[in-house]
Amino acid sequence: MKKMEKRAVSNLAQNFSSAFRSIGSAFVKLFRIFDSKLTIMIVPHSQSKVLNFQTNVFALLFGLLLFIGILVSFFYFNHHSISANMQINSLTEQNRATLASLDELRDENANLFQAAKRFQTSLSQSLSLLGISQGENTNNSTISSSDLSSMFNSTEIAKGTTRELADIRELTSYLENSIEPIEQVGKMLKTQQNLFTEIPSINPVKNPNVHVSMPFGPNVHPLNGNWYIHKGMDFSTWRSGDPVMATASGQVVTVGFDNSFGNFVIIKHNHGIYTRYAHLSSFRVKRGQLVDQGQIIGNIGNTGISTGPHLHYEVHIGSDVVDPAKYININLQK
Repeated sequence: MKKMEKRAVSNLAQNFSSAFRSIGSAFVKLFRIFDSKLTIMIVPHSQSKVLNFQTNVFALLFGLLLFIGILVSFFYFNHHSISANMQINSLTEQNRATLASLDELRDENANLFQAAKRFQTSLSQSLSLLGISQGENTNNSTISSSDLSSMFNSTEIAKGTTRELADIRELTSYLENSIEPIEQVGKMLKTQQNLFTEIPSINPVKNPNVHVSMPFGPNVHPLNGNWYIHKGMDFSTWRSGDPVMATASGQVVTVGFDNSFGNFVIIKHNHGIYTRYAHLSSFRVKRGQLVDQGQIIGNIGNTGISTGPHLHYEVHIGSDVVDPAKYININLQK
C-alpha cells in the first residue's frame, strides 16, 4: 500500500516537473521570439544615405500599441471636447434667455411698485374718509416696515437682484399689514347694510327703457300750462304694466285711491322716511305688510289725473317733501 502511495506521489511530482519544464520552455521560446532582432531600413528616393534602425519584436509591438493608444485617446478626448463645446453653447443660450427673462421681470417689478404707490395713496385717502387709521393696531416697528415710502427709499440703496428681493419683501409686508384695515372697512360696510336698505336708494322702476318724464321742482303743468312745484319724480316706460319696486325696506301704511294720484301706495321706512307710488294700474301689497327693498308693490298705470302711463314717485322726510334724485343714482332725462 505504501509502495503504491510512493509511486503515485512520484508520478505526480514527475507530472508537475514536466509541466513546469514545458511552461518554462514555452516562455523561453516566446521570449526568444519577442527578442528577435529586426532591422528597419529607410531608403530615400534620392541618393541620400540609407537609414537603419535595429530593434526587436517586443519593442516594435510595444511601440505599435502605444501609437494606437495615443490615437484612440486623441479621438476620445476630441469627441468629449466637441460635446463640451456644444454644452457650453447651450448653456450660453440659456443664460441669455434667463437674462432676458430677468430684465422683463425687473420691468414688471417696476410696474408693480408704480401700482403699489397708487394703491397706497388711494387706500390712505379711503381710510381717512372712513376715520380708520392704517397703523392704529400696529406698533411703531410694524408701521415703519409697512410704510411704502420707506420701501421706496430703500430701493435706492439696494442693487441688482438683492434690490428686487428687498422690494418684494417690503411690498409683502405692506400688503399683509393692509389686510386688517381693509377687513375693518368690510365690517363697517356689513354693519351699514341695513341702513342702506332703509334708505330709498334704488330706482323704483327696473326697466331698460325707463326715463324721467318730469323731475322734481318747478315745472310746467302738462294740463293747464302753468308753472307749479312738482313734488315728486315721474318715471315712464311709454307703457302700462311694468313692475314698480319699493325703493327701501319698510311697512305699507296706505293702499288706496285718490282722484289726483289714482291708485297709490305709501310705505313707511325707518328714520322718518315715507315714499309714495302713484298712478298705479294694480297693487301687489296690502296695508300693514312688511316689504323689502326691491320687492314689487304694483304696476305702472294711468289712473287719476294723468296724461299717460307713468309712475309718480315721492320721498317725504317727516313733513318735508325732498327731491328723490338725491337718493337715487340715476340720470335725469326730460
